Amino acid sequence: MTGLVDPVGPALANPLDIVERFVATNEWPADRSGDDELATYVEGHWNRYHMWFTWLEDRGAMQFSCAFDLRVPDHRLPDACALLTLVNERLWLGHFDYSAEGGFVMFRYALLLGAGAGATPRQVEDLIEVALNESERYFPAFMLMLWGGKTADDALASAMLETVGEA
Repeated sequence: MTGLVDPVGPALANPLDIVERFVATNEWPADRSGDDELATYVEGHWNRYHMWFTWLEDRGAMQFSCAFDLRVPDHRLPDACALLTLVNERLWLGHFDYSAEGGFVMFRYALLLGAGAGATPRQVEDLIEVALNESERYFPAFMLMLWGGKTADDALASAMLETVGEA
């Protein structure tokens, strides 16, 4: 990813302006439907990740979601929820959630900025980097659970198995 960090530049009041610059710099497709919403997606190693940013000016917060391009069938929802719990226990920032409306898994986080404080390019870059890294790390566990028929415990253990050496 190409960065936008400007150590001497001021923070902008609307963090979506910084997100929009970051997305454009990385040449990701984007749809900014207004001053308070921006959507994009990026191709990861395992999956296409759809990202939504919402600026809640009255709350001084930017909500962020990074969704897997993967639907959870209704009959696997209890297993998916068990896996979400196990994954969330391992996270230090943000959390994974299930969207009942869309039937998909997503990483979520809210960046609290305070009244008029704005966001810095570094905050935006770090947020996107953490979301993509965690999504790439845990996506295989969801695939193993949903399509490999593994339990939540087994799927997570298999996905977290570190390989050593080369074949």
